[in-house]
Amino acid sequence: MKNNIKLLVLLFSFGFFISCDDELNDLQPFVEGNPETFFNSVSAFQNGVDGAYRQLWNYYSSTGSGLQGIPDILSDNVIQVQTGRLSNSAYYDYRYVASTAGAIDLYWSEAYEAVNVANLIIGQIDNLADGVEKDNILGQALAIRAWAHFDLVRVYGKIPTQSADANASLGVVYLKVEDGDTEDPFAEPARETVASNYAEIIGDLERASSLIGENGEGQLNADGVYGLLSRVYLYNGDYQLAIDAANQVSIPLATAEELEDMYTDVNEAGLVIKLAINTSVESTGNNVGVLYSQTTTSDVLEFAFDFDLFNSFDEDDLRLDKISYIGENSGNQYNAISKFLGEAGEVNGRVDIKVMRAAEVLLNKAEAQYELGQDALSTLNELRDLRYVSYEGGETGQALEDAIQFERRVELAFEGHRFFDLKRRGEPVQRSTMGDILDGSGTPPEFPTLEADNFRFQLPIPIAEINANQNMVQNPGY
Repeated sequence: MKNNIKLLVLLFSFGFFISCDDELNDLQPFVEGNPETFFNSVSAFQNGVDGAYRQLWNYYSSTGSGLQGIPDILSDNVIQVQTGRLSNSAYYDYRYVASTAGAIDLYWSEAYEAVNVANLIIGQIDNLADGVEKDNILGQALAIRAWAHFDLVRVYGKIPTQSADANASLGVVYLKVEDGDTEDPFAEPARETVASNYAEIIGDLERASSLIGENGEGQLNADGVYGLLSRVYLYNGDYQLAIDAANQVSIPLATAEELEDMYTDVNEAGLVIKLAINTSVESTGNNVGVLYSQTTTSDVLEFAFDFDLFNSFDEDDLRLDKISYIGENSGNQYNAISKFLGEAGEVNGRVDIKVMRAAEVLLNKAEAQYELGQDALSTLNELRDLRYVSYEGGETGQALEDAIQFERRVELAFEGHRFFDLKRRGEPVQRSTMGDILDGSGTPPEFPTLEADNFRFQLPIPIAEINANQNMVQNPGY
């Protein structure tokens, strides 16, 4: 892949992430030098790993296109506010094509850049002496490689549980080097199957789980790797393995009282994986929350709660006032989203990215238990006990499955899950037909339904990649 999947010049990634490191100040781009002369110490390797985290940050938080927002915009969780700027309307209205700006190209390029950095680290890992420090670096790199490929295949390919033909359908290219290997920057590889992608992802994560150690803010540790495994196993239909992985995560659930401060970065209650703001080097414009609102000068709401979602919350639910507020645009009131308004005292959409919370891990476990006929109700109640003043509970059968999916929808709303949850379960998008204004008046969605078998559940391969690689096959329908 001559253009987008290439050996990344690490200078650019590192320079944004850690601009004051003396080693990096002396580092020349690898088009002029040799990566083997840079990866020669634990600190240099960790700088490389941090560069890979930066690439993940780029596509999770990118202003206007982040992976924490577009999947909800594609789903039934939000409605576009007509008095806003109508940003991302191509995604909301399912009009995206291979050349559409924003998410389609961003996820592809930035995820593969994270993979390339991880592979450079893995390929040179034997420059380090054997021991826990080497293991930890390798564990992080393997986990990042798996994480980025997982995001790629769930965006551009089918999900194994989505349909009967999903495993045999085209996934993405899994770029993989082993210790001591290097990539061919001029290769033009073909897409592999979804089944093959998931086998590689799981293999990398399982290996990482036995290597990774404790790390700093915004970096993976064993809890994060097992959390990712619980998600990947669930997507792959490996239900007992999803349960086993979830049981390895030690992070307790956040209480309802802790949620508001967690969303504004005052605490880290219930966080399993986050991508942290580095305030000394991050651009103030690269803020995850701007997909939903622009509030730095005057309120410009972009998306609000879907009418049916907002009204599905029980009056005893302690979450609603933590994640919503009444917003105003042009004299109209809306059920606005407060999860990403910004850090404490700010309204600029600038917060750490909560990639995974303990609540998701528990819900992964509950769904897997339901699929296996185990005691999913007790697991679900662990979350509900912390989210409701009181609730009836006691569900069985289909009512229990519905309750699990409802709690998943409301607990993880606006965090980048809903579109993938509908997709992996083979379910359609069914939006409310009410309008965007608080009372249900206003403009309803132009496309309230996306049928479960619609080709648009798989985003198109970016046109630049199709043009650059003669072996790259476009997704059906585009």
